[in-house]
Amino acid sequence: MNNNRLRLKTWLSSLLLIFITTATFSQDAPWSRRMTDSFIARHKDSILVGKNTYARWDYEQGLMLKAIEKVWYRTGEGKYFDYIRKDIDQYVKEDGSIRTYKFADYNIDNIPTGRALLTLYQQTMPGKEKYKKAADLLWKQLEEQPRTKEGGYWHKKRYPNQMWLDGLFMGEPFAAEYSKIFDHPEHFDDIAKQFELIEKYAVDEKTGLVYHAYDESREQQWADKKTGRSPHFWARAIGWYAVAIVEVLDYFPENHPKRAQLISYIQRLAPVLTKYQDKKSGVWYQIVDQGTREGNYLEASASCMFVYALAKASRLGYIPATYATSAKKGFDGIIKNFVEVESDGLLSLNKTVSVGGLGGSPYRDGSYEYYLSEPIRKNDLKGIGPFIFAAVEMEIAAENTVGKGKKVGLDYHFNREFRKDLNGKQEQFHYTWEDRAHSGFWLWGNTFRELGAETVSIPTAPTAENLKGVGVYIIVDPDTKKETAAPNFVEAKDIAAIEKWVKAGGVLVLMANDTANCEIPHFNQLAKVFGIQFTSKNRNMVQGLQFEQGKLNIPAGDPIFKNTSKIYIKELSPLALTGPAKSGLTDDGDIIFGISKYGKGTVFAVGDPWLYNEYTDGRRIDTSFENFEAGKDLAQWLLKQAK
Repeated sequence: MNNNRLRLKTWLSSLLLIFITTATFSQDAPWSRRMTDSFIARHKDSILVGKNTYARWDYEQGLMLKAIEKVWYRTGEGKYFDYIRKDIDQYVKEDGSIRTYKFADYNIDNIPTGRALLTLYQQTMPGKEKYKKAADLLWKQLEEQPRTKEGGYWHKKRYPNQMWLDGLFMGEPFAAEYSKIFDHPEHFDDIAKQFELIEKYAVDEKTGLVYHAYDESREQQWADKKTGRSPHFWARAIGWYAVAIVEVLDYFPENHPKRAQLISYIQRLAPVLTKYQDKKSGVWYQIVDQGTREGNYLEASASCMFVYALAKASRLGYIPATYATSAKKGFDGIIKNFVEVESDGLLSLNKTVSVGGLGGSPYRDGSYEYYLSEPIRKNDLKGIGPFIFAAVEMEIAAENTVGKGKKVGLDYHFNREFRKDLNGKQEQFHYTWEDRAHSGFWLWGNTFRELGAETVSIPTAPTAENLKGVGVYIIVDPDTKKETAAPNFVEAKDIAAIEKWVKAGGVLVLMANDTANCEIPHFNQLAKVFGIQFTSKNRNMVQGLQFEQGKLNIPAGDPIFKNTSKIYIKELSPLALTGPAKSGLTDDGDIIFGISKYGKGTVFAVGDPWLYNEYTDGRRIDTSFENFEAGKDLAQWLLKQAK
């Protein structure tokens, strides 16, 4: 009897495990999430590098954390942020020192994980100063990093006079983001110089491919005595370089004189990559230009990097949109040739070369035979990370036509609150696109951008001129006198300009707040034109962490919130409507959302700015609420209304 019970219990446990695994690793989920969840399942407590036998401060760790961050931004699921934070907290001490990191090595491979430090420091949370201190330590390394005579970073202290393509990915995205956040505009010249030197000394004049490295001193055995270049075109090295360009451009100032030059490098490289893309498989070989040579093989990590670089560069307009076709072909080839679904539902990535280097002991001579002698690994992080990068870009590409050519403007005139930024200077914050803390709209803005739209701020009063070309205009929480020293109230001329713009086809979003924190009287004068009024009633008053008090259910088949069933809005002002406005959601007799078709345009109103980061990033409210999904649903609907 006991044995039968034990067998039954074991059978039920096995059945439950299968159910949980199937639910967690659903084949309906996007590739980026499936691979990320598979990675986390295998690396539950820490990121194991090398042969998956040890944990240390390492570039593979930094690569994976950036990949996970991208999935966090795509999903708003707090578990991804928590993984990043918990991993970093195993290394960074309160004084900013970093366990296992050796400053004196001047190893540029130790820099990439610094990007996770910058992500954490920009979030709302206690004790985050240690991340800034640790980032400062890595910045100090870059400031003191040994250089070639022309100013290029040595790859490591023990590799004197050598610039490797890998080093551009290792150092420059962190340097660019740090420079932007902490106001070091002068450093962008130095970032541009690193790329200039690679273009000057490592690019092959005949093929346009880029050699793995060059030795300024010409002393290394692997270095050509005339050019200093290594002998072959290693795919992943070129992949690091391509990814570095598009990542750095995320932070490089729009008005910097060298920005166009950086863009020209990916423009030069893109046709070269597509030329050497294997026509049959869609992916790339380990030695890029020798696909038919005996021993060469299709390699996963480089293929993922090339897909990512081509897809992102084409999406952002650095290269023609036609390159998206090559990226799609490459990604399809990656799925077919490298991705494996295991019996437990987890994804695996095959055919990633474990390493590729030059010099050292035993000596790596950069020969064809050397690159083919390095072991090939399954689920190597240098393949997994770029796969997630590429998958995210392909998922964006599948959605971003809805906002293509459309502009979403956010009011910075009626909502004008200020604080000291991370450098102690005054900055505008609170419901702004730039604000990554819990008070900002950065995450919702990122959703609009990934849907293909351009997000802009409108810092002055609305006029026909500054609303020209804007498809969606969002006004959030106009200031009271207690919030801003000299608030800008909505005036008659503002109302006239906005009414004319909506009538011509504009899409207006009005987000109020509870009556104690929003300048309702003047705002209501604008809303009244469209049959909408924010009432003086406050509802969904949430006590502490009792989030269910802010619950609202979305009925099945809702025309706007198609992928949402439960949302969180606290302390909101219900609406009173007259024609032409209609209710978009009513709960317990209160109108929550109002929709007004006015002329050729549309107005959407709600009594709270409920889509700010605090309630969309998955870190504050419990996972049963779907505010992130609701923000995406609303963004898609608004963009579709925009003419």
